[in-house]
Amino acid sequence: MGERLANAIRLLPEYLLQHVLLSAAALILGMLLAIPLTILAVRRRRAGSWVLAATSLVQTVPGLALLALFYPIFLGLSRLSQTLFGVGVPALGFLPSVAALTLYSMLPMVRNGVAAFTNLDPEVIDAANAVGMTARQRFFRVEVPMAAPVVMAGIRTAAVWTIGAATLSTSVGQTSLGNYIFSGLQTQDWTSVLFGCIAAAALAFAVDQILGLIEIGLSRRNNRLTYFGLTTFAIALGGAIAWSGEMRAPGYTVGAKNFSEQFILAELISQRLISAGATTQLRTDLGSAVAFRALAGNEIDVYVDYTGTLWLNVLGRRDLISGEAMQKELKNLLARNYGVLLLGPLGFENAYVLAMRREQAAALHITGIGDLARYARRLTLGADLEFLSRPDWTMIKNTYGLQFGATREFNPTFMYKAIEDGTVDVISAFSSDGRLAAENLLTLADPQHAVPSYDAVILLSPQRSQDGLLIKALAPLLGHISLEKMRDANLMVDRDDGKATPLQAAQFLARTIDQPKSQ
Repeated sequence: MGERLANAIRLLPEYLLQHVLLSAAALILGMLLAIPLTILAVRRRRAGSWVLAATSLVQTVPGLALLALFYPIFLGLSRLSQTLFGVGVPALGFLPSVAALTLYSMLPMVRNGVAAFTNLDPEVIDAANAVGMTARQRFFRVEVPMAAPVVMAGIRTAAVWTIGAATLSTSVGQTSLGNYIFSGLQTQDWTSVLFGCIAAAALAFAVDQILGLIEIGLSRRNNRLTYFGLTTFAIALGGAIAWSGEMRAPGYTVGAKNFSEQFILAELISQRLISAGATTQLRTDLGSAVAFRALAGNEIDVYVDYTGTLWLNVLGRRDLISGEAMQKELKNLLARNYGVLLLGPLGFENAYVLAMRREQAAALHITGIGDLARYARRLTLGADLEFLSRPDWTMIKNTYGLQFGATREFNPTFMYKAIEDGTVDVISAFSSDGRLAAENLLTLADPQHAVPSYDAVILLSPQRSQDGLLIKALAPLLGHISLEKMRDANLMVDRDDGKATPLQAAQFLARTIDQPKSQ
């Protein structure tokens, strides 16, 4: 508990800073868009109904989906700008996150603004007209001051919404307080999850209170209180910007997908680079497709992927060849088509496998996937969030004629809980997962070899493919991580009692790699 809390505190400055900058940028951009739209909606009622409908429609889209939608949009813009100008637009991280959050922030500001201006006291407006004010004078001297408190209330609501939704930006590669939550859910590190929730809530509360000072000042016509709130907000934001400028830019960005093994290997790579004198930044919780595209686009420098995933998802191949031949062809094709360097295999395979509780498999006389096909209609399959949409599942299903009675999708951690308590009968597990043995699960044989090899390999981005320091630092890892050691490291993180952090598991792996050299 103490070490996990210390690790969470160690990461807080970077996560908090990135969260503040992202939320502030989205809120300010949202205000810049909401103000003219509010004026348009007030001055032209027909246009106003469309403005409110559009901003309301955006709000109906779940925040995570909105973030995900902006990734392919920026990916297309990146390719277009690369073609036209020779410079790509970052499709991962800050830009798609700020774009989605900007749209997400606008509804409360627009709605409050429209309500504030349309509900002004008509007698005050008539009085302003009676004293000969022009429309411009009336707007700025009468209408704006009267509407300002309600408008400010909308900005406060938007700020709280934006800070909360910004935790989801982790899913598109943007560092935020959401990193605590996403990684903590995967590794069952409830300290990390709770720490991230409390940090995000505390940030939202602090910002809401600062903006509340401005709202109170406006409602009471207290310029001193209004200026104090504005000054406090400006100092806080300016301090964050200055702090970000002082933080040393990372030499290398290490990517990771969204499960424990990837967190561990990312930490291992990061520690190797730090030992070589480099600085690093982790960008975790990436989906398979996002991770490779980010690498090919030089948005991350290095990460670990699996030959089967690259073969099926990146190259779109469906023919199955030996693991060694696959690595050789992947090395050539990834370099030729994407400029990506396949540095080499780590020494273990992490393939998709189907697994059952041993007692249930024994009762049904199931030892392989072929036996499973006879009972599948009576069973429920539990899968991770990617498996059922992957070609692997299609190949297994077609090869063995599998047709399950029901399927359910889970975060990998909860998938194991589901088979433990009988919610599902079969799961799509990973062959390097230590929980297979720890929870007495039977891995079902695949005699037809329906899926390709899944050797873990290190990939380098095009701009790092000739980086001598990076290659030299990572070379000792190649071929030196056995399946047994990777299972042990994974179990250290995934087990329920006394589990280690990914960094501690990475340090365990590092000791097993370096040990032969010291003998």
